[in-house]
Amino acid sequence: MKRLFLGLLSLGLLTASCNNDDNGDTTTTTSDLTLNLSGLEDLGTTSVYEGWLIVGGLPVSTGIFTVDGTGTLSKTVFPVEISTLATATKFVLSIEPSLDTDPAPSDQKLLAGDFSGASADVSTSVAPAVGDFSASTGSFFLRTPTDEAGGLNNGNDENGVWFGVPGAPPTPDFTLPTLPAGWVYEGWVVTDNGPISTGTFTAFDTADNFSGFSGINPGPPVPGEDFFNNPPMGVTFPLDVRERNVVISVEPSPDNSPAPFALKPLVGIAGLDTAPTAYAFTYNAASFPTGTVTR
Repeated sequence: MKRLFLGLLSLGLLTASCNNDDNGDTTTTTSDLTLNLSGLEDLGTTSVYEGWLIVGGLPVSTGIFTVDGTGTLSKTVFPVEISTLATATKFVLSIEPSLDTDPAPSDQKLLAGDFSGASADVSTSVAPAVGDFSASTGSFFLRTPTDEAGGLNNGNDENGVWFGVPGAPPTPDFTLPTLPAGWVYEGWVVTDNGPISTGTFTAFDTADNFSGFSGINPGPPVPGEDFFNNPPMGVTFPLDVRERNVVISVEPSPDNSPAPFALKPLVGIAGLDTAPTAYAFTYNAASFPTGTVTR
């Protein structure tokens, strides 16, 4: 009888031990961080979005996600260690390579927001994100200085666009924030077959990084482009810029796409008149992603 009791006791202890193993430690160590973001674009296959919490001044990754062509996030809820979540002061969203060997955030910090209680409103205007574009203004004009012979106008100024105020030389006219590392501005003209780039730039009083469509002469000391040579597939040069949309975008650098990025602070439409007429850009608030992060 004693032997039977000991056997039953051993079986009971074994069962209890197995139950503990099955259940594990019931103490909760994580809590959810929830993202409610709109206006993000599909980054393709070579880049992803990554969230970061700033804790004691240092970044802690909350995980990566992608966005499809409809703007839907692949993941919106991320488990985070409770004390990390509770002591975080800021949320930052960055763009990272899909195959990323660097544990730190990239320079391409797109959105940020400071926590107030359980939530943080995120936007591009909170440091260290890309910048506050709410006061953005600028102008552009139609002119073709790169094919002028001996300073004589060839009468084809509808085939070029330059950013600033026309003159001799033209002068800059952008009100745009200075971009942090990891970002550049890019000009675009929208053709019948899609947008074509005029080049990237970070300074407004010098030429941009591209002149592959222009004539043989140097351009003025402002960003812009003439459209005479080496047309992209599907586009016919010389390109008549009149009545076309002209856009200034903010691009990640390095950039994994030949198309404009989602951030387009300035948009305008060229009229029928060439220089000395100038056309004003309009601030395009709808192009900027926003949202809320809750913990």
